[in-house]
Amino acid sequence: MKEGPEMAMSTSIYPNGLFAAANSAATGYHRVWIRDNIYTLLGYESKGDSATAERALHALLDILKKHAYKIDWMIKEPHPKHKHRYIHPRYDPNGNEVPEEWGNKQNDAIGALIWKIGDAHKKGNLTLRDGDAAILQKIVDYLAAIEYWKDADNGMWEENEEVHASSVGACLAGLLAVQHLVHVPLHLIAHGEHTLRKLLPRESLTKETDLALLSLIYPYNVVTPNERDAILKDVEEKLVREKGVLRYIGDCYYNNGREAEWTMGLCWLAIIYKQLGNTKKHKEFLNKARAAFNMNGELPELYFGGTNEHNENTPLAWAMSLWTVANE
Repeated sequence: MKEGPEMAMSTSIYPNGLFAAANSAATGYHRVWIRDNIYTLLGYESKGDSATAERALHALLDILKKHAYKIDWMIKEPHPKHKHRYIHPRYDPNGNEVPEEWGNKQNDAIGALIWKIGDAHKKGNLTLRDGDAAILQKIVDYLAAIEYWKDADNGMWEENEEVHASSVGACLAGLLAVQHLVHVPLHLIAHGEHTLRKLLPRESLTKETDLALLSLIYPYNVVTPNERDAILKDVEEKLVREKGVLRYIGDCYYNNGREAEWTMGLCWLAIIYKQLGNTKKHKEFLNKARAAFNMNGELPELYFGGTNEHNENTPLAWAMSLWTVANE
């Protein structure tokens, strides 16, 4: 039996079709993250609402067109790699860059976007409009210019700059997904695969394991069976907690003396085990995720370590989306 609130009841959608990260203006989560939008629309897709997903993708493509000058600049002059020259991963509801300084070199967000564009198009759920293919080609050329396979970015968690397996894998998945739409030089794929084989199952030189690595299994599917099993083993043994999954050991974000527990990680694991046909583990993580709902029937972003107290970013659209996918 499917349980939990409907996506439409827990996700703020702006008039242009973009999703807010959470219903919390005080923390800035009313803004639009490229990555969060991709993960949020997965829930709508799983419920058969491809129109809402397509609208969001068109809006994201429009943002890239609006900032095409920046993409062209990086393609023509890839050095020096200053943060402000990268495609921003976060915008206001109208598609304008949020100017404040933070870890905005997030290659995984760009990989996620082009992966979903290619995936939705192959499924017949996305129509490319005039100019869409052209901006998509620019993104491929942009990833080549920054040499994504060895580019130190801030990664999924917007923190320290290093080469992240989850970022490289997202870009690789994106390039593989759009080969039928634009020209993707084969060396770009080969470089990404080589880096992944060297790094995995580590996330980076400083992180042995990380919640972000689950993205390489779902939705990207760019790991070997052995790599997949090693990632799952590490995440379950080292990061799973009662109310969620740690992003990584030593995480300082919302740390109360213990690392915060992210609810979406439980849904993520449930999805993966569902796809692997492991009914027992699928139910196990689905039940843990169900127990992480707050009294309002929402999945918050995270719980403070070892407590029943969650932060103000609730409901988190990304978490609610993964819950929906896990339940379908």
